[in-house]
Amino acid sequence: MSKNIYPAIFTNEDGIFTVHFPDFESCYTQGESLEEACEMAEDVLALTLYNMEENHIRFPIASDIKSIQTAENQFASLICCDTASYRRFYDNKIVKKTLTLPAWLNSMSEAAGLNFSEILREGLKQELHIAE
Repeated sequence: MSKNIYPAIFTNEDGIFTVHFPDFESCYTQGESLEEACEMAEDVLALTLYNMEENHIRFPIASDIKSIQTAENQFASLICCDTASYRRFYDNKIVKKTLTLPAWLNSMSEAAGLNFSEILREGLKQELHIAE
């Protein structure tokens, strides 16, 4: 999970902008404005990389934007996305985990009214250096 930057090719087709990423086989989108196309490009790139992470597929090396050739109605731009942010936003399903701890610690924690899930969540975020 990390921040990634890949070049995208934007094509202006009668005011509609289509976007594709030359480093990926099936990574494309569009927008009715340049702003919308940029937002959609970031989203589709994050989704593509997220799926690759989930399937343990190594990311391709990003092409050098200077090497990308474009037609008259096209331009290349770099798109940045953060798969960790994408994961937090879209993958919020709750999973149940079993944990093991000494009975005395469990008793003291319950007597203090501690929320195990909250403490574990916050501890994992701290350990993984995830800031919200």
